[in-house]
Amino acid sequence: MSGIILVVAVGVSVASFVAFAVHAIAPSSNTSSTEDRLNRHALRQRHRDLPETNDDSLVSLLRSELGDQTGFLEKLTHRMPALSDYLDQADVPLKPSKFIFICVACFLGGNFLCLISPAPLLLAPIVGFILTGLPIGWLALKRKKRLDKFGTQLPGALELLSRSLRAGHSLNAGFGLVATETEAPLAREFGRAFEEQNFGIPLDEAIENMARRIPNMDLRFFATAVILQRQTGGDLAEILDKISHLIRERLQILGQIQALTGEGRMSGAVLLALPPVLFVVMLKLNYEYVMMLFRDPIGRYMLFGGLVTQVIGAIVIKKIITIKV
Repeated sequence: MSGIILVVAVGVSVASFVAFAVHAIAPSSNTSSTEDRLNRHALRQRHRDLPETNDDSLVSLLRSELGDQTGFLEKLTHRMPALSDYLDQADVPLKPSKFIFICVACFLGGNFLCLISPAPLLLAPIVGFILTGLPIGWLALKRKKRLDKFGTQLPGALELLSRSLRAGHSLNAGFGLVATETEAPLAREFGRAFEEQNFGIPLDEAIENMARRIPNMDLRFFATAVILQRQTGGDLAEILDKISHLIRERLQILGQIQALTGEGRMSGAVLLALPPVLFVVMLKLNYEYVMMLFRDPIGRYMLFGGLVTQVIGAIVIKKIITIKV
């Protein structure tokens, strides 16, 4: 009975914390994403146009005017991950509050499964966290696939942009051409930058916003090259051709590395999956034998040590098979 009370208390505590965070972070239901973007751009432009001064009274006045944006919400979300940006990068049409609700439901569902099954109650929080990792892992995988596809499409987009410049089009028109002639996700991001320019945002800022939304090193090179060219001059078409060639060469080397490290990645997956699978099989074949790990103090230490070494092994394998290009 005490184990059930402990599990319920943990679940209620987690749900209460998440509910509080969602209530504080979630935007108002009558505010669309387009309005949020326009408000952020307007606020940034307003802050840029403010004169610099050392007068404390003026600073206090400005802070009071911007208090809606820099109040308790900023303090609360300062050290929290940008979940909305993460969902946007993965192209998942979910609000952060809904995704957090799904994670909490998975955690409580894992605890409930342990309560109605013959599994030990001590496994309830562990199973809950494992099920919570399923939507998080799905989101991370979807985000990674989208960013990888964006990186693969980028060289062709830069070549198309270079050809449009040689044909006499402006850089702004080239962004619109890339948005209409390419596929998602690259078409969406370039189209978004094109729309921002139509709303009156400078081209440099639109490119910076796109590079900030998409954490891609090659896109950052492109943004830096365009901004420098607009300030110092030069042949932008030739610069884009060289960046495109450099990206293609890097992707080719990255593909070779992925092929050479395929055996290590497969071995790591097998080694990391073997202990939990063997634990489940032994729990089914000999329940009392496995329960000694939970009943005996030495067994608990051995179980904790096994989990720690499992995590260390995963980190070491990840370091071995990960080669930056």
